[in-house]
Amino acid sequence: MDLGASPAQSFSDLTEIHMQLARFNHHRLDPQVPCALWTSELKIESAMRVLENKMLEKEISFIKPLTVDLPTNAKLFMHWFEELRHSGPGQNDTLFDWLEEAANHDEMTWFIRQEVAGEAGFEDLTALTQIKMPTRPKLELARNYWDEMGRGNEKGMHGPMLSNLAKELNIEPPSLEETTAEAAALGNIMMAMAMNRRYAYHSAGALGVIELTAPGRALKVYHGLKRLGLSPEAQRYYLIHSSLDIKHSEAWNAEVLLPLVTENPALALPIAEGALLRLNAGRRCFERYRKELWGPAH
Repeated sequence: MDLGASPAQSFSDLTEIHMQLARFNHHRLDPQVPCALWTSELKIESAMRVLENKMLEKEISFIKPLTVDLPTNAKLFMHWFEELRHSGPGQNDTLFDWLEEAANHDEMTWFIRQEVAGEAGFEDLTALTQIKMPTRPKLELARNYWDEMGRGNEKGMHGPMLSNLAKELNIEPPSLEETTAEAAALGNIMMAMAMNRRYAYHSAGALGVIELTAPGRALKVYHGLKRLGLSPEAQRYYLIHSSLDIKHSEAWNAEVLLPLVTENPALALPIAEGALLRLNAGRRCFERYRKELWGPAH
């Protein structure tokens, strides 16, 4: 597929690309040792990174209309950004009311499997994003990272909490065949922004909007897990994100986004685009999940 040929008109145009990138990203950051085939590996990586950047350009074309009349005054921009909690793509999706109140064990397990498949590792994305950032945003990104890492306590690390939930639900690491293209795309987009420094401010916006919008959804999933009788340890990942992310969002907005746009109003656009990329990817996931879980009638 030639991503440079013409503007993509729908997500289906990118499905094949996202599945290729999901394969690439599966091993991308794994620590390895030198091997004799490194020149061949670099050629493959170079081709995939070109594909990745073209993918981002197409994904941005989907959300570009939502940035018309975007304010660049720092205070007005932050009002626009915080409003995404209510009016951004995918917000208030009925999927989460259903997960809270009606999903059975198998349906919840399917949903969590897709959540695991699309998880790119918030702590790693934060670490990648903070590189060479100005001091004030960098310090807040460091504080956020330290929270994600359990403040040095293994039991408090957020990543293993999700793994504990997956283990209790007997979810193995999802294979590509089990992963929806929408879930793969969500992880790919987050990884692409964090790994490419030209999209570092996009990544800051995307990570910030996760903190902004996740608590309400996380609380509903937590209630659903509790209703189904999952152990407190398995419930903990969603419980902690239903409350801690509220504080994280306040700090992220005040210490990362506001200072960046105050110092350089031109950064409002990439931050906004990053936030919208993440929300739009989430919206597509929710729509696909409803179709898979509820059937075409819904």
